[in-house]
Amino acid sequence: MPVRDGAAAADGEERDPDRAFETTLPAGERASDQVEVRKAAESEASALSRDKPELGTPGPPLNRRSPYIVGMLGAAGVATTYVLLQLVLRSGGVLALIVLALLLAIGLDPVVQWLIRRRLPRWAAVTLVSLLVIGGVIGFFAAAIPPLAAQTGQFVKALPDYFKHLNDRSSTLGRLEAHYHVRERATQLLHAAGGTRLFGGLLGAGIIVLDAFVSTLTMLVLTIYFLADLPRIRKLIYRLVPGTRRPRAILLGDQIFGKVGGYVLGNLITSLIAAALAFVWLVIWHVPYPLLLSLMVALFDLIPVIGALTAGIIVTLVSLTISIPVAIATAVYFTVYKHAEDYFIVPRIIGRTVDVPATATLVAVLIGGTALGIVGALIAIPVAAAIRLLLREVVFPRLDRT
Repeated sequence: MPVRDGAAAADGEERDPDRAFETTLPAGERASDQVEVRKAAESEASALSRDKPELGTPGPPLNRRSPYIVGMLGAAGVATTYVLLQLVLRSGGVLALIVLALLLAIGLDPVVQWLIRRRLPRWAAVTLVSLLVIGGVIGFFAAAIPPLAAQTGQFVKALPDYFKHLNDRSSTLGRLEAHYHVRERATQLLHAAGGTRLFGGLLGAGIIVLDAFVSTLTMLVLTIYFLADLPRIRKLIYRLVPGTRRPRAILLGDQIFGKVGGYVLGNLITSLIAAALAFVWLVIWHVPYPLLLSLMVALFDLIPVIGALTAGIIVTLVSLTISIPVAIATAVYFTVYKHAEDYFIVPRIIGRTVDVPATATLVAVLIGGTALGIVGALIAIPVAAAIRLLLREVVFPRLDRT
């Protein structure tokens, strides 16, 4: 049917398709030539068209429910899942840094909120907290590196004396040598290592130190960015929930963020307290390398349940270089401190923010540590607290109604 233009329809005239085609041509081109080209193309297409194909009638379209199509789509899904899993496994270190940085940002957010309640803009609060964190990290390295270097030099100089004590059966090291043959085992390890492997070990140690520094710097930068964009991250997470369930999801999400933030911040404070008290104890009893050991206590104390116990065992073994009574006293000190931390320090600092039973805490730490190592052990308790909240607020009420 011919197409009528608005004005042409009013006059009763039909619109010419060739004239309409001419109006769309660029300036400078001949309309008659373009029309002839179009007509020739239409004639050629009309000549080639047939009612029935030459080589037979096409079959019906493929059935999407056929075993072939289902199998092909299933294989494609398996291949895609495998590629994604390999990507996650290969980027495990980066993902661990991202998770730790996000946890630190959530832990520092209560401080930012406290500053905002004091009528400070958020950008100013985030800047102030970020400067405090950067200053703390720089101050930590500035205060730790010189004593660590000095204590490392003292350890190297004291190695000959330690070997002399190995020959003295009346000393603690001599008794350890008599029972466990420490010198013989160390000599065998050195001979087995060889010069090349020893150099490779030293080079590997240097690479580990450099990698640790780069990872710390990366995590610090990520923490600052996450802390600045935490409101946007929350909004993005909440927008992924359907609108009808979004208010409930916001309430649960804010509770989870509060539990995670309270736990992370409280865990950092308790670790600093453990390190400070351990440093005082080691200095009083003249245990060697007090700063190095106290830093180790702070790092291990971040790991729940088993961290403080492991740190106490290591410090007790180092205390054997002084005397057996000092080692026994050190073991008693860490045992008493562990109970004081569990029953007095943690309840007052963290309080009921996390509220996870002791059995669930132990099981969560064991599962998290087995699955993801140290990172899994660190995030085990906040994840357990979030799961417990969801069970109490969502799952159990539904089960009770059925």
